[in-house]
Amino acid sequence: MKSKIVVKIGTSILTAGTKKISRGKIEDIARQIEKLKDNYDIVLVSSGAIATARQFVNIEGWDNIVQSKQALSAIGQPKLMQIYSEVFGDFNLKIAQCLMTYRDFENEVSRTNTSNTISELLAHNYIPIINENDTVAVEELILGDNDKLSAMVANLIDADKLIIASDIDGLFDKNPKLYSDAKLILEISDLESIGQYIEEKDNGLGTGGMTSKVNAIKICFEKQITVYIVNGSKQNFIEDSLNEIIQFTKLIPTKKSAFKN
Repeated sequence: MKSKIVVKIGTSILTAGTKKISRGKIEDIARQIEKLKDNYDIVLVSSGAIATARQFVNIEGWDNIVQSKQALSAIGQPKLMQIYSEVFGDFNLKIAQCLMTYRDFENEVSRTNTSNTISELLAHNYIPIINENDTVAVEELILGDNDKLSAMVANLIDADKLIIASDIDGLFDKNPKLYSDAKLILEISDLESIGQYIEEKDNGLGTGGMTSKVNAIKICFEKQITVYIVNGSKQNFIEDSLNEIIQFTKLIPTKKSAFKN
């Protein structure tokens, strides 16, 4: 039986430090999935719809208010999926779009239907690409850039691992964007200790944008799902993290792993 992995890809990874979606990065992801597909069922949770829209349209008066972001997401989502389809098709990989809201996780019937759909797609060798349905839900537009959504998907499908692609190598003992002597934490199971390392500054990234990621980790730990926080800007980051070729932060739940209320 294949191991199930959810891979969360944020906008900063998909744009590779630019203002446009990087086909090269999507090709890197596709190439890895093609190599791993015999041993792993991989589900992608992908941001990037708004960034995609902004490289195709320029409508005066649209700004960063939620309504404008929702409209941009509606424009960008099909174009983003088109890019995924074209690039993944070069590797003979088939994709399927799944747009979700948090209400889909709250209702038991919706949870069952969603889980069944994802399972059926995987059984027929389709790669589910999941994003929040931003035209009717706005939580990830405001918070987290799909971190929480990826954890809930991992929980829903009983994934073995959640790989969160960050813009740095993992969780550090202090903000590496501010301190040159920051040290990477390679492994952790005590979630309570993470709080001392969170230092949100300026753009909210903090220690690799760790606040929203810690909330995602909590959701996964409740279901005993291991979480990797990996530098997604590196080539081959999925395969290399699974083979532990690169350094990253591995968060391994134990039976005692939990936040105190």
